[in-house]
Amino acid sequence: MSNLKAWVISLRLRTLPLALSTILMGSIVAAWQNMFNDQVLLWAALTTLFLQILSNLANDYGDAVSGADNDTRVGPQRMIQSGVISLSQMKTAIIISILLALISGITLLFVAFDGFQWKQLLFLILGFAAIAAAIRYTIGKNPYGYRGLGDLYVFIFFGLLGVAGTWFLHTNHWQWEVLLPAATIGFFSAGVLNLNNIRDIESDRASQKITLVVRMGRQAAAWYHLALLGSGWLTFIAYVLLKAELAHLWPIMLSLPLFIRNIWVTFTNRKAHQLDNELRNLALSTLFFVLLSAVTVFL
Repeated sequence: MSNLKAWVISLRLRTLPLALSTILMGSIVAAWQNMFNDQVLLWAALTTLFLQILSNLANDYGDAVSGADNDTRVGPQRMIQSGVISLSQMKTAIIISILLALISGITLLFVAFDGFQWKQLLFLILGFAAIAAAIRYTIGKNPYGYRGLGDLYVFIFFGLLGVAGTWFLHTNHWQWEVLLPAATIGFFSAGVLNLNNIRDIESDRASQKITLVVRMGRQAAAWYHLALLGSGWLTFIAYVLLKAELAHLWPIMLSLPLFIRNIWVTFTNRKAHQLDNELRNLALSTLFFVLLSAVTVFL
């Protein structure tokens, strides 16, 4: 395998649509209120992509060191585990990702706010928290991903902070209602992680990576998956009904069969390698849902 191909695999490009969904949803909600800033969208998207790549690289590093990535796991090949990329090389890539996220994030703050404001300091702190969360998922002493807390962190950073934060960067003010579409993306993102953990339940259990799925078991995890995706839909429906009329829901209904199919496969499919495909499908379904929600802006 060429070195370039190895790094492309390590970036896990299939996770990026989910990260973009966070920024797009916050931007769409801002556009709905005629407060859209295209420069905020651009720099927020870049910052989020760098953070997602950082998370992917750190996850590869942490799972390799802990032994969670081994010959029994299912899913994309891990480059450290397979010996193609060394630990020192991955450390360097992680540092580069952090620097790129910081440069992009600081640029975003100056684009979103005029001059120096306390809001910039607040978002800078949140940015450092996002970097720490990306790293601490699998790296360090007692990483939170090994204690069943990954779902909560994903809900907070991909959902509440990601969407509501993007909306605030566009609008420079606060409304509690934005937490509803933020929760939608948080629930869907937690659903993607849940599928990942269902796929890896056996290897995680063997390596003492105690995810929420390992704690609750395979069947309960399927019902949990239904609850996550169902909650995502209900929170967005509630937001639309607060801001518009029931007729504005029809665009997103086009994506409903994709979510129903994902839930069905989660309940009925016991083959880990086939669940791996559903990770990509749910991430793309979430992006499709978000793009369809943009249609409501023009209704």
